[in-house]
Amino acid sequence: MKRLLFILIALGAFLEVHAQHYSGTYLYATRDTCNLYLDVYQPSAEASPTFNGHEKPTVLFLFGGGFISGERNNKYYMPWFKLLNDNGYRVVSIDYRLGLKGIPMRFDLFHLIDAAKKTQHAVNIGVEDVFSAVRFLADHAGQIGLNPANMVIAGSSAGAMISLSSEWEICNGTPRTAVLPEGFQFTGVMSFAGAIMSDQGVPDYKTAPCPQLLFHGTADGAVAYKKMAFGRRGMFGSHVIAGILAKKGYPYNFYRHKDHTHDIAGHFLATWPEQKRFLEENVMDKSGRTIDAMVDDPAVPHQKSVSLSDIYK
Repeated sequence: MKRLLFILIALGAFLEVHAQHYSGTYLYATRDTCNLYLDVYQPSAEASPTFNGHEKPTVLFLFGGGFISGERNNKYYMPWFKLLNDNGYRVVSIDYRLGLKGIPMRFDLFHLIDAAKKTQHAVNIGVEDVFSAVRFLADHAGQIGLNPANMVIAGSSAGAMISLSSEWEICNGTPRTAVLPEGFQFTGVMSFAGAIMSDQGVPDYKTAPCPQLLFHGTADGAVAYKKMAFGRRGMFGSHVIAGILAKKGYPYNFYRHKDHTHDIAGHFLATWPEQKRFLEENVMDKSGRTIDAMVDDPAVPHQKSVSLSDIYK
């Protein structure tokens, strides 16, 4: 009886969080394999919609799950969505196609290039879905109540890889960007344990990217903290991306969590102070602030290490 009561209380708390800010679900794209939806969570009525006279951005979020699983409305994300809403930020959480679902993946020496090609494809179709979602939001901005020219893209793990790659493609004018509104650019990127897949060597930016906030564990065994490359093809992690941004003088905030594994992909609440400062100073105030810090904070709990073999077993 006590256990049932606890479950009912927990369910009630989840529904309350979901219902408080959730304002609707929209079909934004139809693919051959599935329909893609997005959920909108509006800012709290009592929260200020501005900071220092600047409009607060909408946060476009992509869930994690190794391109094989994940849900845009997973209850795990709800406390973070509520935190953003209570601080005046609208959240749009989207579906994207799971490009590795049901696909055999092997990571021995003889199959690494094949695995990289499959992962690259999963990222590419995820980027296509992001751009379709942006197009939909731009076309329905009045109905949803957002400014399509003021969106920060954020992602966890696989979602972070898609987020970083989406910004990279915008800066490099790839064919996939044709669907976007003319001149579209994100106002910021927030990456929780992300990387860029490339078959052209170390990724570069032809035009200046928006400010980027990078979180990564230095012992991440799932998404490379540095790089995992074979010739020109590979996965280039936050350490490499930060190096590129630093060399070109582009502003970024990078928090290297010492000895953390892939758990940083899910530490949304523990890293809120850094997110808040990034959103206020880099995105809204456009301060150009750059910080590159090694973090060893006991308030950010360590969790069990996860490897690629664990994810795709």
